[in-house]
Amino acid sequence: MGRVADKVVFITGAGQGQGRSHAVRFAEEGADVVAVDACAEIHPRVGYPYPSPEDLEVTKELVEKAGRRCVTAVADVRHRDQVQAAVDAGLEAFGRIDAVLANAGIITFHERSWEIEDDVYDAIIDTNLKGVWNTIVCTVPSMIEAGRGGTITITSSAAGIRGQLPYAHYVASKHGVVGLMKAFANELAPHRIRVNTVHPTGVASPGMGIGGAETAMPILMANPTAMLGATNLLPDLDTEPGGDYAPVGAIPELEISHAMLWLACDEARYVTGVQLAVDAGNTNKP
Repeated sequence: MGRVADKVVFITGAGQGQGRSHAVRFAEEGADVVAVDACAEIHPRVGYPYPSPEDLEVTKELVEKAGRRCVTAVADVRHRDQVQAAVDAGLEAFGRIDAVLANAGIITFHERSWEIEDDVYDAIIDTNLKGVWNTIVCTVPSMIEAGRGGTITITSSAAGIRGQLPYAHYVASKHGVVGLMKAFANELAPHRIRVNTVHPTGVASPGMGIGGAETAMPILMANPTAMLGATNLLPDLDTEPGGDYAPVGAIPELEISHAMLWLACDEARYVTGVQLAVDAGNTNKP
C-alpha cells in the first residue's frame, strides 16, 4: 500500500475498462483520482457501447470504496476546452495533478484499411492522438508551476510498435502517441516530469477488448496475416502449468494497471522515454 500515497492522478477514459481499473488500482495505493470520460458515442461505426455518466459515477464509487477521493468530469478529449474544464475541476478539488494517464481511445475494424471512411479516420485520430495532445497540453502547465515533478503515461498499443492490420488508422494513431511521448520526455525532463507509453496487447475489458471482439474476430479470422499479428506468445498464466499450450487471447485489464502504477511511482523515478510492452510477447514474436 501507498506507492502513490497522497498523489493526484488525472485519468481519461475512466468510465469503464482499463481506465476504471487504473483508477481503482491507483486509489488502492493511496492516490486521489480525477476520472474523465466523454460518456457519449464518438462515432456510430465504433462497435461497442460507450460508457454513460452513470458508468463514470460507478468508477467514482469504486475509488471511494478504496478509501480515496474522486472527482468526475464529462469531457471529450477531442475538444481542448472540455479537457481544460476537467483539469480545472481537478485542480479546484485537489490543488494539483501529479500523474496523468492519457488512456482514452477508440478503435474500429475494417476488412481493408484503404476503404476506411474519412469521418471514421478523423474520429480515431482525433480521439487517440489529438486527445493525448490535448490531455498533455492542458495538464502540463500546472505540473510545471507546482514544481513537484510528475509523470505522464500514455496508452499506446502493440499496434503502436508493429504494423498490425487491417486498421491502419488505429496503428497510425498509436504510433503517433509514441512520437509525442519521446518529444515530451525530452522537453519536460528539466521539470522532472517523466513521460512513457504502455503498449498492451488485446485486453479482456469492455470497449476495445470484449466489446470489440464481435466485430473484430470475423475480420481477423478471414485474414491469416491479421490473425498472426494479433496472436500472443505467453499462455494464460492464471491456468495451471503443465497443460496444453495455447497463446492467451487477451490479458486482464489489471495487468495494464500494474504497469501504469509502476511507471507513476518512485520505483520508476529514472524511467522516461520508454515504450513498455505489456503484451504477452506479441511484439517480440518472429
